[in-house]
Amino acid sequence: MSFWVLLQGFGLGATMIIPIGAQNAYVLNQGIKRQHHLTTATICSLLDTLFISLGIFGGGAFLSQNETLLTLVTLGGIAFLLFYGALSLKSAFRSAQSREDSQAVLARGRRTVILGALAVTLLNPHLYLDTVVILGSIGGQFEGDDRIAFALGTIMASFCWFYALSMGAAKLGPTLSKPRVKQGIDIGVALMMFTIAAMLAKGLMA
Repeated sequence: MSFWVLLQGFGLGATMIIPIGAQNAYVLNQGIKRQHHLTTATICSLLDTLFISLGIFGGGAFLSQNETLLTLVTLGGIAFLLFYGALSLKSAFRSAQSREDSQAVLARGRRTVILGALAVTLLNPHLYLDTVVILGSIGGQFEGDDRIAFALGTIMASFCWFYALSMGAAKLGPTLSKPRVKQGIDIGVALMMFTIAAMLAKGLMA
């Protein structure tokens, strides 16, 4: 097994996973709130592992050729992004006391957090394009142990990133949870969600 190929996989995996998106925003928010943030990181990493493996070991071609499936995933993703963006925007403009009361009443249980992590991952078309199609097509060019090394590298990148993001957000939680800072983060997350939804919708109509 080539260590160089493993590093290649890690580097390419990181370039696909690190750019801010719906999945990263969800992990960040759960970290700030310290609401089952390690569970969230684990779910996102395991799902990445599943789709990276599917892509590298043969599923990339099937998905890239199945336009109906990609369209359905995209529509579901747009709906989820708009919903999550609206929640973030609503949270941003609550009064500080109202926000604290709401968090006290609506503190998320593990099951709700897991469902949210599943939704923000499985309804994200970029996940399928980045992990299954792009990483799958690159990883599929390797043979034998090198293909396994490439897959392990990309999977390691996913675990390292999501755990670092989750634990970093939890560590900085007291600072990031200050009313003004949290409001800025909520507005930023909402704008990002709406922008990604608009880009996905534009892609469908193109």
